[in-house]
Amino acid sequence: MARKRIKGVKEYDGPAGGWGALKAVAGALADQHTVVEGGRTLMSANQPEGFDCPGCAWPDPKHTSSFEFCENGAKAVAWESTSRRATPEVIGAQTVTELRTWSDHQIEDLGRLTHPMAYDAASDRYLPIGWDEAFTQVGAALKALSHPDRAEFYASGRASNEAAFLFQILGRRVGTNNFPDCSNMCHEPTSVGLPDSIGMGKGSVSLEDFDHADLIFCFGHNPGTNHPRMMATLREAARRGARILAFNPLKERALEVFASPQDPVEMATLSATPIASRYYQVTIGGDGWAVRGIMKAVLALDAADRAVGGPGHLDRDFIAVHTEGFEALAEGLHALDWPRIEAGSGLSRAQIEEVAGHYVEAKAAILCYGMGLTQHLGATSTVQQLVNLLLLRGNIGRPGAGICPLRGHSNVQGARTVGVAEKPAAALLDAIETAFGFAPPRHHGHTVVETIAAMERDEVEVFIALGGNFAVAAPDPTRTFAAIRRVGLTVHIATKLNRTHLLHGRASLILPCLGRTEIDVQAGGRQAVTVEDSMSMVHASRGLNPPASEHLRSEPAIVAGIGHARFGAGDVVDWLGLVADYDRIRERIEAVFPTTFTDYNARIRVPGGFRLPVPPADRHWTTPSGKAQFLVPTGEGEGLRRGDPEVLLLTTVRSHDQYNTTVYGLNDRYRGVFGRRDVVFAHPQDIAERGLKPGDLIDLEAAFDGGARAVRGFTLVDRDLPRGCLAAYYPEANVLVALDDHDARSGTPAYKSIPVRLKAHARA
Repeated sequence: MARKRIKGVKEYDGPAGGWGALKAVAGALADQHTVVEGGRTLMSANQPEGFDCPGCAWPDPKHTSSFEFCENGAKAVAWESTSRRATPEVIGAQTVTELRTWSDHQIEDLGRLTHPMAYDAASDRYLPIGWDEAFTQVGAALKALSHPDRAEFYASGRASNEAAFLFQILGRRVGTNNFPDCSNMCHEPTSVGLPDSIGMGKGSVSLEDFDHADLIFCFGHNPGTNHPRMMATLREAARRGARILAFNPLKERALEVFASPQDPVEMATLSATPIASRYYQVTIGGDGWAVRGIMKAVLALDAADRAVGGPGHLDRDFIAVHTEGFEALAEGLHALDWPRIEAGSGLSRAQIEEVAGHYVEAKAAILCYGMGLTQHLGATSTVQQLVNLLLLRGNIGRPGAGICPLRGHSNVQGARTVGVAEKPAAALLDAIETAFGFAPPRHHGHTVVETIAAMERDEVEVFIALGGNFAVAAPDPTRTFAAIRRVGLTVHIATKLNRTHLLHGRASLILPCLGRTEIDVQAGGRQAVTVEDSMSMVHASRGLNPPASEHLRSEPAIVAGIGHARFGAGDVVDWLGLVADYDRIRERIEAVFPTTFTDYNARIRVPGGFRLPVPPADRHWTTPSGKAQFLVPTGEGEGLRRGDPEVLLLTTVRSHDQYNTTVYGLNDRYRGVFGRRDVVFAHPQDIAERGLKPGDLIDLEAAFDGGARAVRGFTLVDRDLPRGCLAAYYPEANVLVALDDHDARSGTPAYKSIPVRLKAHARA
């Protein structure tokens, strides 16, 4: 019987990258009418005298090539440097209620915002407003707060160090530590889990370490789509013989085979480089069990080698000098039985022992991981198990070895470094008080999930967003969309219109800002901002395009304008003086973080910038005991199916035409989906057992809430997934994520392990 043809779905058997990537770049530039200007702009992306790509946080090599951008970076640049303009006339041509019926792609495709705007309830439209009037309105609302904690300051990872630093000073000057930020929704398990293990909530490796590793673990990430410039590094490692082991429920094309657009031989011969040596398809949420199994197998190999007179496979000197807790971990691993490990991981004992064999043979190993590992219940503990695995063989703090969390936005890590944190350390607050002369609040603030709950209780009077698409990125839109509309005043600092702006509070302002690619001129002249990549390198970023509108202001200038309107010219924080010359902001950053940002202004003027201190890289552990910690895993997140064989686990994924919530187009080339996003990937047997066929329309219902959360009328697509596992696109599937389903330690929503029921579509 012939297989049913599914509209917009076909097999993709080419490599990642290659001519397909170059064609997509050209298409993105043409679609946004940026062929001439956009091409020139791209040549300055990630260059020493250029701007930092607004896409991923992968670091720049020391010796840059003529172009250091990738397909999705090019889309991000084209999306920002588009010639389309979302003027008040364009936006006001329809009501906000009408705009909410548009797709997310259509809303953002209107182009760049050009004027500050205020929501007018009488006409249900956004209308232009002057900057002074807008600042006065925000300042008055902050002054009128019934309590400082009734303000929420949301930060996106796109903001520069300078903007993020001023933003957290503004919030603390108001009197709150309510800093929900995008980290809460992605890598918060890293920020919470790694300090317990190694004393620092960041990765330990540098880009140069990848030149020396002979084994690279890749857990829960899809570099071809989410951080494509990493592919050049993985390709180089694979070509020199390093072993790359991939762990993911779905087989992602970029981890299988990649053709470099910068390699004339591969492009001319249509050849490609195999990437992963082996691909292990763990079940959804099974990464922690897989790592525990690998460690158990390593201990067995170690014992067997020592039994025949060998030295064993553990780094006992490192463990004795640099760590604590090994005995408790080993005892727990010995007590685990293999059937439980196999069931939890979705891998066989033979597969896990194969991985352990490769690991003990490796001289230096790097472990990379992404949101496929962090967006689960129990993710903080899983992150700590990754560290345990590395500590067994001393694979932190030496060349070619270490932990490598793969961050998303280009400065999501930097914002946290300069103080955007809802649970600030006492030392940070002390330093702010010394540097600025006011006493910041000491109590903890809200995460994203806690902010939404506060909105539902009518406890949020002002919500200010420094970029981002808060409501769409957050879980449980059924509750989140309604919650944000209960806020007194919502303020959005943005380059483009997005859906969250249309979910206005009782009053709402949209304040348009410069993009990363644009020239920023203040009273002190042309400015540069700084950003931090995922390996703690800080460097300058300078825009080169004229602003999209004469009415745009920079993010630091907008934050300073709000601060000045709230506190006045005689405030202890010289808001307007600081923003006149960003060197002054960096001087204040250095005053608050003197050992982290020593000689800040001098060092960012060196091409390539500088690396922040990374104590674990030098085997210095800033834990309470001064040693790295082996930590026994918790059991959180187990039993998600609650014993019901009809319950499947759904993971959300990004398409190749997408960056976070921004949907550039409706194609997902490497997964063979074109012109649509309303699909659910499932194992063929899971489809057949339910009396369904590929191409059928289906409904997905959250498993344990009586069907209140559902997506309906999606199309089934059969794929090679572990049994019991499904995948669908983010953010469309966010409706299935309950607000209460999050990692207990970090608060990160469980976007990647959603218990659901799959049913034939019930037509209305």
